[in-house]
Amino acid sequence: MGKQPYVSPERLKTALRDDFEALAEQVMKAVNNAPDGAVIAGSEFQVRDLLAKFREKVYQTAIQMRAEAAEAAFSPSGRRRRKAAPQ
Repeated sequence: MGKQPYVSPERLKTALRDDFEALAEQVMKAVNNAPDGAVIAGSEFQVRDLLAKFREKVYQTAIQMRAEAAEAAFSPSGRRRRKAAPQ
């Protein structure tokens, strides 16, 4: 098996930008809604769960992007396509 295609971190960042922005809003909502004097106790588990879901999304997206890049680079004949010779 040959070397897997490289996927740019920029592509991953672009793919996850909306998800990250939603995560940041949810984290701040959890922290802001925690009771005064109990910010950690009132938000820690909710934030942990939000980050766990995001971690899964990031990893799944990265794996999927790499698989799609490998699929796009695959040649069914096992050889790279050459340009036709001029006639």
